Amino acid sequence: MRLALALMLLTAPAGAAEFVTGRAAVVDGDTLDIRGQRFRLQGVDTPESAQICQDARRRAYRCGQKAALALADKIGAGTVTCEAVESDRYGRTVAVCRLGSLDLNGWLVEQGLGLAYRRYSTAYVAQEDAARAAKRGLWAGTFTPPWDWRKGERSGPEGQVGGAAAPAPPAASLGTCAIKGNISRKGERIYHLPGTRDYARTQISTKAGERMFCSEAEAQASGWRASRG
Repeated sequence: MRLALALMLLTAPAGAAEFVTGRAAVVDGDTLDIRGQRFRLQGVDTPESAQICQDARRRAYRCGQKAALALADKIGAGTVTCEAVESDRYGRTVAVCRLGSLDLNGWLVEQGLGLAYRRYSTAYVAQEDAARAAKRGLWAGTFTPPWDWRKGERSGPEGQVGGAAAPAPPAASLGTCAIKGNISRKGERIYHLPGTRDYARTQISTKAGERMFCSEAEAQASGWRASRG
């Protein structure tokens, strides 16, 4: 028995990929949950849940919510397999997830529901180019790339990418992003709600990686915890 076990260990491939299969719940446009384990989809970045984009007729819509709903509809009751690639700085498992033979990461980009996340991967650049040429999804109108939106770049024309420049979103939409994401001296990522003890004196420095959030769900999904005050 010991000899057989030793042979199995010797012949097992080094760094074998981890696969998790099951029914998937959509947390947001680029995050899935399978039996309590969360997977951040590699190589794709979708708009945040509270993010506002504009369609071809310059009508505002929640593009992050649209991506999440479209992904949920695509998966339906199907079985998803996620192949773990690495862990990100928030401790989340980064993965390529498939519905049968369909690469869901690439599907999101090809449908124009998300962008190729070139900072971390160039795997889906061709799908983005196809979506842009066909004016699918985000590319039909105007939007702020989600990585810029998370840095607070919401003022001025929303049409930094996509079609013709469009007016800024209504002030009411901007005013909802009032949750302060602060990084403590110990490196803890903590968010402060309006009205809490340290909210007024908390200053946000985007250069230090701090940011504003539009909802607690958005803050928690990004790896931040609530303040204890």
